[in-house]
Amino acid sequence: MRDAGVAHRTTGSTLLQPLGELFNLPLDQVNFVACQLLALLAAFWFRIYLSPRKASCAVRHACATMFGIYFAVFCFGWYSLHIFILVLLSYAIMTTASTPNLHRYSFVAAMGYLTLCQISRIYIFNYGILSTDFSGPMMIITQKVTTLAFQVHDGIGRRVEDLTSEQLRLAVKGRPSLLEYLSYHLNFLSILAGPCSNFRDYIAFIEGRHVHMKLLEVNWKGKDYDRLPEPSPNGAVIHKLCLTVVCLIIFLTLSKAFPLSYIVDDTFINEAPILSRFVYLYIASQACKPKYYFAWILADAVNNAAGYGFRGVDKMGNFHWDLTSNLNIWNIESATSFKMYIDNWNIQTATWLKGVCYDRAPRYPTVLTFLLSALWHGVYPGYYFTFVTGIPIMLAARAIRTNFRHYFLLSKPRKVAYDIITWIATQLAICYTVAPFGLLAVEPSIKFYKSMYFCFHIASLLLLLILPTKALGQTQKKTPQNVLNHMKMQ
Repeated sequence: MRDAGVAHRTTGSTLLQPLGELFNLPLDQVNFVACQLLALLAAFWFRIYLSPRKASCAVRHACATMFGIYFAVFCFGWYSLHIFILVLLSYAIMTTASTPNLHRYSFVAAMGYLTLCQISRIYIFNYGILSTDFSGPMMIITQKVTTLAFQVHDGIGRRVEDLTSEQLRLAVKGRPSLLEYLSYHLNFLSILAGPCSNFRDYIAFIEGRHVHMKLLEVNWKGKDYDRLPEPSPNGAVIHKLCLTVVCLIIFLTLSKAFPLSYIVDDTFINEAPILSRFVYLYIASQACKPKYYFAWILADAVNNAAGYGFRGVDKMGNFHWDLTSNLNIWNIESATSFKMYIDNWNIQTATWLKGVCYDRAPRYPTVLTFLLSALWHGVYPGYYFTFVTGIPIMLAARAIRTNFRHYFLLSKPRKVAYDIITWIATQLAICYTVAPFGLLAVEPSIKFYKSMYFCFHIASLLLLLILPTKALGQTQKKTPQNVLNHMKMQ
């Protein structure tokens, strides 16, 4: 619990302090929600009054950047200097580093600076007790810095035949200008909660080509259109705002009734049977999720309100505004595999990890990706317990799927039984894996795993020893040459 004076000890603005006291909420959370709601209003204004038809690209870049800087200063005060220092340092590297090394230097500088900030928070804030957590925007900026650095390197430092189809599509053919760089990293649409999007998509949005270039992929004459339609994001925004309200209500209702910290309560561990503890762990984990759902869906709505996030048109002619979406709630809650769950949770971060690590790792891509994810999240020991635990569990799940799934596809009843069993196993495995993520410290994390008899650790290691598996270094990734050959055959 926070003591009475903690809410005042913040580097951000105290203008909304009375509102925080009224609702008994930390001031940093009040500032965050207020800025995101203001960003939503600004996004509508940006789309209507600063559309590409009415304003130049320079004006759109400048306004997006100034709003973003204001929101950062309002929420984090002088701590926002860390965000600006990282962006300017990365731009200096982008403009001065040699082409073969700019992605390496950018990656080391961004991850190094982020890690230093994370370490400082451990000692200054004592496991998040105090207010003003500026690490979220720093994590998003780190994603953007490294994403852009690798994409510029792909565009000007590598041969086309060495690129995968996705790398070729996203490659940036030149170093961006300072205004473009600042706008991409500091724009008000994503500075507080993300998501990380691709530089080429963002520039297309600013220049007014974002929607148009995706509409051109469709044969509209065959659909009885005499001109290109003009998709409106308003329906998608309203839908997402309704979801945020539901998520907020669920979080405020369940999080206090089912605190995650109770899983390491001595009385609970000693008196409750392990099955009951697993049930409580699942409910407590479910209670934590709406907080992330709320932040990510609201951020997605802000991007859509500005006209950004159009993914394209499906075969039925429906418009989709989920290019910047960070999660698919249905796929998360119905996931029947570890991979399906991860692929639909924090989608843009998973895309970033794939683009800068998994697809480029010469060996052990799964292990290296998990370790990078742990380092990016921070230096709390609980994060490393989570990601180190996740490696054998995910590999064991992959081995089970490879060795047994085909036996259950012979009939519908078998497939239904397989889906039910794998859903239960996946949901419990996820809860077991991520529990230390919420506990943060070493002692409660070990205490939790001891109370569960390290069951998933032991089971996953035994399965990896018993079942035939592919070597860790083997992947199913296509080589660049295979991709090019496949493209030539189309």
